[in-house]
Amino acid sequence: MTTPLLAVENVGRRFGGFVALEGVTAAFEPNRVTAIIGPNGAGKSTFFNVLSGVMPPSTGSIRFKGRDITGTPQHRFAHLGIARSYQITNIFPELSVHENVRVAAQALRTRYDIWCNRAAMTELDDKADAALAAVGLAGRRDATAKFLAHGQQRALEIAVALVADPELLLLDEPTAGMGPEETKDMVGLLERLAKDRTILLVEHKMKMILGLSDRILVLHHGRLIADGSPQHIQTDPEVRRVYLGQNDGYA
Repeated sequence: MTTPLLAVENVGRRFGGFVALEGVTAAFEPNRVTAIIGPNGAGKSTFFNVLSGVMPPSTGSIRFKGRDITGTPQHRFAHLGIARSYQITNIFPELSVHENVRVAAQALRTRYDIWCNRAAMTELDDKADAALAAVGLAGRRDATAKFLAHGQQRALEIAVALVADPELLLLDEPTAGMGPEETKDMVGLLERLAKDRTILLVEHKMKMILGLSDRILVLHHGRLIADGSPQHIQTDPEVRRVYLGQNDGYA
């Protein structure tokens, strides 16, 4: 039996007397898309923050490629092969599209070599250009980031994450604020990226989730109440009761 790329066991998180997450156990295989869903207050954001190193779990353990990374500082995650985007677009608006990605690549490269001549790092330009090509922004390389359309800014944020060559990509509502066409473009991008990396995402657009995901985890009151294929989740009576509200349209 192969070692899962990511495994969490009995993970919980408390804030004083409030239990935001309790007893979550799950394992994630490589090159699959997994969505994490649930109603407001279900614990999705807390779970994502724990998975990405923003906060350590109060209980339980996290293993990445068989290695225990519980409590590892967030800045180390990119070096391990884990990258994350955020619900609110997180880019440098006054820099060019290329500069946004190159800065991220340079930060990874120079962390342990402060004497390196940054101007000579032409390979970082190539790395940034490759990431932009991967998300369809090569033609906007020299544009100022703030002038990109919203969907393009979200794609730029993913390009920033890609320069770390992550095996695991954590995406927090990647289609937030997008209309139908931009959402369609993002789904196409995620499908391409998933061919050679594992993607975990929090998302509210059920039609998108059901069409894109290989697997769905459902949280409710901080606990994992369902874990399975989109087909399984659609017919699970507990999921329908607490999240889908008996909505046969899954809007």
